[in-house]
Amino acid sequence: MLLTFYLRPDLSAGAFRASALVEALAEESGGSVHIDVMTTIPNRYGSYSATAPAHEVNGPVTIHRFRVSGHRSGMADQSISFAAYAWQVHRKARRRHYDLVVATSSRLMTAVLGARLAARRRAPLYLDIRDLFVDTMGDLLSANPLRHVLPLFRHLETRVFRSAARINIVSEGFEAYISARAPRVPIVFTPNGVDPEFINRSFTKERPNLRPLIVYAGNIGEGQGLHHILPEAARRLAGRADFLVVGDGGARARLEQALMERRITNVSLRPPVPREQVVDLYREADILFLHLNHHRAFEKVLPSKVFELAATGKPILAGLSGYARKFVESNIRGALVFDPCDAGGFVSAFEALPRGLIARDEFIGQYSRQAVSTRLARDILAVLRQSHGENVPCGSL
Repeated sequence: MLLTFYLRPDLSAGAFRASALVEALAEESGGSVHIDVMTTIPNRYGSYSATAPAHEVNGPVTIHRFRVSGHRSGMADQSISFAAYAWQVHRKARRRHYDLVVATSSRLMTAVLGARLAARRRAPLYLDIRDLFVDTMGDLLSANPLRHVLPLFRHLETRVFRSAARINIVSEGFEAYISARAPRVPIVFTPNGVDPEFINRSFTKERPNLRPLIVYAGNIGEGQGLHHILPEAARRLAGRADFLVVGDGGARARLEQALMERRITNVSLRPPVPREQVVDLYREADILFLHLNHHRAFEKVLPSKVFELAATGKPILAGLSGYARKFVESNIRGALVFDPCDAGGFVSAFEALPRGLIARDEFIGQYSRQAVSTRLARDILAVLRQSHGENVPCGSL
């Protein structure tokens, strides 16, 4: 069984990663391993709708999509949606046997659900950890009464980590945190990667702009913190650059309010678009923009967005700290990094940034989604073989 709250055609990093992993598992197992995928009907954004069948069979892969309530990325409505998902997964899996349970999890509760299902079936648990939920919430809720529930989540997190047969991490910045809580569990590193949509594509602009166009496409949440930097950066670059922000999320209203209060006229906002249209957005951009809020927990992460932006060959302005900053500075030519939420640093980086397309073929080859998904799939199948014998020709997950 493979648990993922999001799956394509939904729009999220988790959906792209999980979909590629399912394909790689089917290919690497040669069709001998049956894969039950438990996910949801697309629901990532209220402003974006996509259709997908509730039940889908593709060779050895069976996808079960469950309907959950819509949400606006708030904690309460997301909790309700996840509770509906977890209840339906339990019902569907009630009488089924699995040789391995895989959970790809950013929010902790998907991992908790995987641990419970694995324990009931006495099956090993493979965790793919895409975010340190409790660590992040410790920062975001520092002044919120909900911080009092964090000890419970820390206890759950430790139990779940220790119950795993193996843990994969998408950022090497996670390793010390997880090792301190589960010192006996093997940890491997398989990052996110460049999706096929961004490989072997031309990102040359058809028409030049009078002023450079800076594009951000993705989630607009507290984690991205666009409302803390974009209004002031845009004000300082008025008449020198235009901004296009495409996406949705829990902090979009705060961004809109900040732009309106400052009477910013060089920033345009659009709702989310299908994945194939993101390529067109990047083609029309002169500069691509990436930003994480100024929180201690974000010093450990490596945003998935890094990989698709790098693949375009466009110059990149990145407000990052910690591990992500080191990764970008060490691996991506033509990317300048400034301190998160520092509008002055943004403007200085803008002025120093090279213009035009930059060759990044080596990076794309090393981090193609197919390559990293194959590596992760092989590791998962190795755990399956180790748990059930090298000579077992087939299995079920």
